[in-house]
Amino acid sequence: MTAVADHLAELRPELVRYCYRMLGSAFEADDAAQETMLRAWRRAGSFEGRSTLRTWIYRIATNVCLDLLRERGRRAVPIDLGPASPVEAFSPAEPAGQLWLTPLPTDPGDVVADRDTIRLAFVAALQHLPARQRAVLILRDVLAWPAAEVAALLDASTGAVNAMLLRARATLAARAATGSAVSGDEQALVARYADAFQRYDVDALVTLLHDDAVQTMPPIAAWIRGAGEIGRFLLGPGHECRDSRLLPITGNAMPGHGHYRRHGDRWRPWAIQLIEVRGDRIAGLHTFLDVRLFPVFGLPTV
Repeated sequence: MTAVADHLAELRPELVRYCYRMLGSAFEADDAAQETMLRAWRRAGSFEGRSTLRTWIYRIATNVCLDLLRERGRRAVPIDLGPASPVEAFSPAEPAGQLWLTPLPTDPGDVVADRDTIRLAFVAALQHLPARQRAVLILRDVLAWPAAEVAALLDASTGAVNAMLLRARATLAARAATGSAVSGDEQALVARYADAFQRYDVDALVTLLHDDAVQTMPPIAAWIRGAGEIGRFLLGPGHECRDSRLLPITGNAMPGHGHYRRHGDRWRPWAIQLIEVRGDRIAGLHTFLDVRLFPVFGLPTV
């Protein structure tokens, strides 16, 4: 029992990241990791040593995630749902019942391999895979498990696992779900963005964006493409963001901010924003309008 408890404590951070890649939700990932630990603790006496303890725990985590995925549809990002919206036609509509991908706090010191496979684009692409293919790809390509070990975990043949992996890789390749290189000047770029945003110097902010940059704002389904369009949005429908305050965070191995809007003499939580950097400019502004995420990121409520 002591060995199981010690191993569970060591594995918990990576279990959360595994469950997050499977489920696409920081809230569900934390719950799934906790449920995994509870089930493993209760069943510790039944562990017979026919596999490693780590494999046994991951089998439990995978089953927890597969059970959850059977109960609901996949999580999406706004870009999945339709074309970009021109500012003139922008609607703040929130589709009823739509499940959205949510961000996950990450350590700025994450290794490069982990960074690339926890980024929003990669996790969003994973949501397009059938559940078992998703598990195979994460275990094989992200965690580097041998095919035979994955087959044992999923009660499948090695041939079946290899076939699922090939199909999963093809799906991700078609969606161009690859990691983006991080410029050494990323933090300086993000600091310039934060300065321009808090001064609400939209002209300066637009110069920091790629021409084809995108802005998403789930649970709002509409999204915007183009540096100029993003600038027009900030001066139009988004004008209430003027006089905001930003606190730095890291999520999905990307820089970002907790965005606070002014209410009287205080600033209240408004959104979690992650910034997608490509080369020397910003390629994406992904703003999650869910104040429940602030305590998840360890941010103050005022």
